Amino acid sequence: MGRKRNTAVSLAAALLSGVLVYSIYVVQQRNVQDQEMVRVVVPKRYIAAGERIAAADLTYIPLARSSVNDAMLLQPQEADGWEVVVPLGVDEPVLKWKLDRYRLMPNRSESTFQIPRAYVLSVSNGIRAGDRVMVYVTGENTPSVRLFDEPVTVASVKSSNNIEVDNADQSNLMSLADNDKERMYASRRDANAMIEYVNLNLTEAQWLRIDELCKGGGKLVIAFSPASFDEVDIIQDGRSEGR
Repeated sequence: MGRKRNTAVSLAAALLSGVLVYSIYVVQQRNVQDQEMVRVVVPKRYIAAGERIAAADLTYIPLARSSVNDAMLLQPQEADGWEVVVPLGVDEPVLKWKLDRYRLMPNRSESTFQIPRAYVLSVSNGIRAGDRVMVYVTGENTPSVRLFDEPVTVASVKSSNNIEVDNADQSNLMSLADNDKERMYASRRDANAMIEYVNLNLTEAQWLRIDELCKGGGKLVIAFSPASFDEVDIIQDGRSEGR
């Protein structure tokens, strides 16, 4: 009995030793992988918000694999031609959320519709391209209601001379990208013209709803939404999280 017990103890000890050695091996392998360097894409120069990036503006720096996340770009071609949403510093890893291809273009489910002047009762003079606005309908034979639960994006606002209404010295989009609420506010006071035409990014169903109501005598009220200023906070939060 003693010999069998000693054999069993020896086998158990050998098994535990093998498990311990394997565990140490696995931990060492993970440490090696964490310390492995990965090349990530960074700018060669400071790139201001609103600029379009070219592959020639970018280079690589090595980072430990443990510091790399899915938001970082690994190839310059991934950013070529994209617009910078927030400023990028030299040797700052380029994150996907900091880039946009066409900020004012409609998404796949939308189109850009110019709202006929005959359909509009009033437009907030403070709205600018890139803003999010609320759309209401009213009329003598139409109950006053908000048309859509969510704000819609303004593709452009034009004067009677077909000039984009904005602050010529500091556009609203640039101020939004630079996280500058004061300049965003100022751009709404120092506009270069009165708004005559508004283009909105709408789904087909949204446009048909507008068309139906306005042909029936309804008029639109297009109001500036605080969501545009909220986007500044979202950008700031995203910058903090991305770092």
